[in-house]
Amino acid sequence: MIEKVLSLDTQLLIYLNGLGSSTFDALWLAITKQTNWTPFFLVLLYFIYKKIGGKQTLFVLLFVAILIAITDQATNAFKYTFERLRPCSNPEINTIIRVVKSSASFSFFSGHAANSMAVCVFIYQLLKPYYKHLNLLFLWPLIFAYSRIYLGLHYPLDICCGYLFGITSGYFVFSGYKLAQAKYFPVS
Repeated sequence: MIEKVLSLDTQLLIYLNGLGSSTFDALWLAITKQTNWTPFFLVLLYFIYKKIGGKQTLFVLLFVAILIAITDQATNAFKYTFERLRPCSNPEINTIIRVVKSSASFSFFSGHAANSMAVCVFIYQLLKPYYKHLNLLFLWPLIFAYSRIYLGLHYPLDICCGYLFGITSGYFVFSGYKLAQAKYFPVS
């Protein structure tokens, strides 16, 4: 059963990765780099600050840092437990896929997918009472994580499992944030 799932996962990777073109490689390399998203993060930070104020924004940043630390550590634990080779490092397929970027670390599950989805879920839960079209925020983790398939760094299953972990950790840490917020910032 697991072999069939992994085989389908590889076939889907080969298909999706094969849709790429050298014309767009620079774009996807820019998309996958976390620091290039800094303006986006600053805009989100502004929207948070605008709605909840300075002290609570600092409190949110503390919980986002905790969230990223949890997600990062869990991702690394999974990667070193499963030791799944990245597509770019897998000798069975790395000659038939487009390897735009290489990495020697393991693949399962995607930290980019897990972290972006976790933060997105947290921020969505925080800001949904204030903004009507906030669901558009979920385009960020979709584009960000797809870049990993495009570049030959992750399988689709790595991305999906990263998303699931991110959704779970995002909700879990947001619940902790709400409990702490009620204690330290009670509504007058």
